Amino acid sequence: MFFLVLARDHNMVESKIREIESYGYPYAVVCGERMDIDGVEFRKPVGKWDAMNYGCGLVPDDADIVAVNDVDTTIHQLDAALELASRFDLVYSAVKPDGGPQRSFYAFADPLRERLNLFASGELMLIKKKTLDQLLPVPPCMAEDSYLLFKAMELNFSVRFCRDAYVTTSRTANATEEVAYKERTTLGILQALDYAKPSVTIRMFYRALPLFAVLLVPMGKNGKAWATGITRAVRLHMAGSNRTQF
Repeated sequence: MFFLVLARDHNMVESKIREIESYGYPYAVVCGERMDIDGVEFRKPVGKWDAMNYGCGLVPDDADIVAVNDVDTTIHQLDAALELASRFDLVYSAVKPDGGPQRSFYAFADPLRERLNLFASGELMLIKKKTLDQLLPVPPCMAEDSYLLFKAMELNFSVRFCRDAYVTTSRTANATEEVAYKERTTLGILQALDYAKPSVTIRMFYRALPLFAVLLVPMGKNGKAWATGITRAVRLHMAGSNRTQF
């Protein structure tokens, strides 16, 4: 297995390298800042989709699995994801934020993802290299992770959500931040659906997303934040927004 780490800047790069080295796997880090460290490659920040495309060119040909990992995460129970990666072409892991509205969001969304692959979590994805090669290049969009998931489904590769393996990280701290975050993530998913065609069920779900957003409002301030962010994203997508940098 080969780790491909995506980093917007120098923050947490050295600690992530120590973490991966503790597992004993080779790696490459694509970083938006120049760093004089072996294994760290500079790439001007354009968007994670661009960093992903560039980084995949650093993966050795003999790698069997590519583990795509965000720099601002800590990995837990990697073996659970590895076990699934031996049987599935693409595996994406759970995310456990250390606080804020995203904790409630994943508690709500993860049981759904165990049944429907509604969106991916790019914080940690394990993809067979022969599969990844057929998914590239990632088009300009803010949800490169969900694009990879949806494209894999379109091409009939096997995909699986792994709830036992997870990463811890920090995300939004309050409802105001959550609105902006949900707007970006939802817009990215809608962009990904412009380039990939997963199952009819998933496409119908996103066509009905404005209705589902309304149903979130009674869930309190977090629900209102999710509904507002989703509504804004739908409007931006309908207006042809070409934002591609998260």
